[in-house]
Amino acid sequence: IKNPPSLLDKLGLKPGMRVAVLGVDDPSFLAQVGERTTRIARKTPKQDTEMIIFGADAVTDLARLADLREHLTPAGAIWVVHTKGKAAAFKDVDVFAAAKKAGLVDVKVASFSATHTAEKLVVPVKARK
Repeated sequence: IKNPPSLLDKLGLKPGMRVAVLGVDDPSFLAQVGERTTRIARKTPKQDTEMIIFGADAVTDLARLADLREHLTPAGAIWVVHTKGKAAAFKDVDVFAAAKKAGLVDVKVASFSATHTAEKLVVPVKARK
């Protein structure tokens, strides 16, 4: 591929989106997000957030998904970023189970970095207001 999509393109982060980046402290990634939008929350998502990028280090972190869902626009998304491979503290099936418990469904997976993966979670279409 001559011009592969950037990470932000893979995540679907569009210019001017309202975004929350929680638990992801990669300076390069944060700089890229800042170039795409100035509407960034770093501690608590604002109401009607279009995308939440949520870094999870332990399976217990996934309990926050239900609370994070409350801050999303109806068609918004939560990307759960976590370590991949044998070093991972938990597996993708743990993310999917926590998502289901929070009323979310998984729709996409993206490689976030050499060491991290990301799963995209959304509110099911039938449950959107």
